[in-house]
Amino acid sequence: MDWHLSVIVTIMFFGFIASFIDSVVGGGGLISTPALLAVGLPPSIALGTNKFASSFSTLTSAFKFIRSGKVDLKVVGKLFPFIFIASGAGAILATYLPANILKPLIIVVLTIVIVYTIVKKDWGSVRSFTSFTFIKAFIFSIMFIILGFYDGFLGGGTGSFMLFTLLMFGFDFLSTAGNAKVLNFASNIGGLLLFIMLGQVNFTYGFIMALSMIVGSYFGAHFALKKGVGYVKNLFILVTAVLILKNIYDYVMQLMH
Repeated sequence: MDWHLSVIVTIMFFGFIASFIDSVVGGGGLISTPALLAVGLPPSIALGTNKFASSFSTLTSAFKFIRSGKVDLKVVGKLFPFIFIASGAGAILATYLPANILKPLIIVVLTIVIVYTIVKKDWGSVRSFTSFTFIKAFIFSIMFIILGFYDGFLGGGTGSFMLFTLLMFGFDFLSTAGNAKVLNFASNIGGLLLFIMLGQVNFTYGFIMALSMIVGSYFGAHFALKKGVGYVKNLFILVTAVLILKNIYDYVMQLMH
């Protein structure tokens, strides 16, 4: 194993940046996974190692939001086990089907998400959610179980989709970020277990990256809580735009080959 200082610095630096962003709106894998590939890990092990490290990051930011009172524990607590199971099922399916078959649909849906968020100026500025009716609770649960499955199967854009879903039900951007982090942790560990079972995790690199990600996610969540709704919304738009471009690039490269 290559233990050059440059490898350790690369993993920790990009892990910190990735988790700082990911702690609020997701999308950190766009930074951390390429970093792991750059230090020589095969693609499948890079994905598993990133999932391992980012689980620590997600847990850290989730705790930060919980302590600040920005998480609806009654809501996310009921959904947590279902999302965990759905993510594991999605990860199992991913071993049999090529995940890229969903790329065109993801591009379309992410584009709708970002356009809607930009056009609706005051959306998510004020919390209008108070409680669920039975029908709304059922729809909300199904949507998040699907997102848990999607995270295990493919993962790209899960944070954006979770935030968008919470906003649709009346949460403001700040409480949305907190609730999404807790639910994203459930989907992270569901998929992670399969990666571990398949031997697709480099634990040495994973722990190194996890250390920097814990620090990055703490400061990222702290910064979001300090800056408020406007910061979270702008970061959400930026990360979603990058996700769209990344998926378009991947899809074009897939067609060319």
